[in-house]
Order: sequence, then C-alpha cells, then structure tokens
Amino acid sequence: MSPVLTETSSNCGIVTFMRLSADTPNTISRQQSARSLRAPAVVLLLPALGLMVLALSGANTLTLMVAVLLALAAGGAVYYRAEQSGVAFGWANSLTLARAGLVSVLAATLLDPALYREQAWIMAGLALLTLALDGLDGWLARRLNECTDFGARFDMEVDAALILVLCLGVMAAGLAGPWVVLLGLMRYAFVAAAFFLPWLGAPLPTSLRRKAVCVWQVAALLLALTPVVGPIASGAILLSALLSLALSFSIDIGWLWRRRASIALT
Repeated sequence: MSPVLTETSSNCGIVTFMRLSADTPNTISRQQSARSLRAPAVVLLLPALGLMVLALSGANTLTLMVAVLLALAAGGAVYYRAEQSGVAFGWANSLTLARAGLVSVLAATLLDPALYREQAWIMAGLALLTLALDGLDGWLARRLNECTDFGARFDMEVDAALILVLCLGVMAAGLAGPWVVLLGLMRYAFVAAAFFLPWLGAPLPTSLRRKAVCVWQVAALLLALTPVVGPIASGAILLSALLSLALSFSIDIGWLWRRRASIALT
C-alpha cells in the first residue's frame, strides 16, 4: 500500500501530520512501548526525596509511613487505570506520577500540622517543586506525542489534590480559618454537581482567565505558608484568591447555562 499523508489532532490542541503506511500502526505501537519502557525511573525518586526532606525536618514515624502508603496507593491506582485504558505509561505520565507522590508526602504531613508552621519554607519548597513540574509534564507530552485524555485528566487531578492539601495545611497550621478549604473544595463541588446537572459536565473552551486564577490560587496558598507576609495580609491574599475563583466558576457556569439546551442535544 502506498503511503498517504493524513491529518491527525491530539487532545493537546496540536495538529500534526503523519506519513502512514501499511506497517504504521505496528511501528507506532513499538515506539510507544519503547518510550514506556524508557520512562525515566529517576523521576519516581522525587517522592523519595520528599520523604527524606520530611524525615530531616523532624516528621514522626507515623507521618513517614502514611506518606509511603499514600504514594504506593496512588501509584497502584493510576497504573491500574492506565492499564484499563490501554495507555502507555511514558515519560509525561511518569513525571505526573512523581508529582502525585510529592502531593502524597504533603498530605501525610497533615498528621503533624506543626511542620507546616515550624518548617514553613520546606513545606512551601516541596509544594513549589510540585507546581513547577506541572508545566514540564505537559511539555513532555506534547514533545513526545504522548498527549492523551488520560494524561490530561491525571494532571488535572494532581493539581486539584495539591490545592486541597495546601488548603488543609494552611488551616491545620492555624494560618487561616476553615473557610480557606473552600479554595480546594470548590472544584470538587462543581464536579459533583455535574452528576445531577449533566450540562455542567460539558467541555469548556480554553481560557487564559481560568489558568491565571489557578496560578494565583496556588501562589496565594504558598505565600500564606511562608512568613513573608503577616496574618492580616495573608488573610487578604487568600480571600482574593477565593473571590477570584468563585467569580471564575460563576463565569463558566453562566456560559454552560446559556448553552444547556444545545448541550442536551449532543
């Protein structure tokens, strides 16, 4: 069969052109398998680095054990889901999994909330590392043609978990009241509401405003963790993040509401 030029599009919004031939499916499958096998095990050492930093910061044995269990549970669940979805676990997903491991370390530290107060710079550093790697896994996915719906959803869930854990850490350390948890719960409430109002689950267009609000949300939580700002300024910063998030959700809900009739027909 003579080769033909076919247009394909990825879920990352990048249009590519591939030269297809009779053996292309097998070739692509072999390439994906090879990348999956070469997926850098070193990125999975990041959670181990987080554990070591946690131990040196004075975390107790229970906290360290729970961190390990959470990381293993998260890794097992993700690998199982990837296997069920038929997704090759390449470099990008491996890096996202490493980020999930760091979130597990931060989550386990909630058992010893004094660490969020006494080792604020270390906790903020681990969170900042997790956030910084967020852009790298997406770049790798596009660069290595590993963009998948699974990878995009996995990345989003890790981001949401990081924000919720930071909210709980800020509250547990006494740096803000219980209201700060709304920053982390609002997204989960939106997803839950979509079960009862299916039009809320329709895809939303890409939005720079939504990305900016997300960045400010994490930045506000990181600032609240560190002694850079005082309690009053910290509260004002967190409140601004909460109000901007609520406004962003209101805009998206309004957009979906106006199109609910057409959404119901699709």
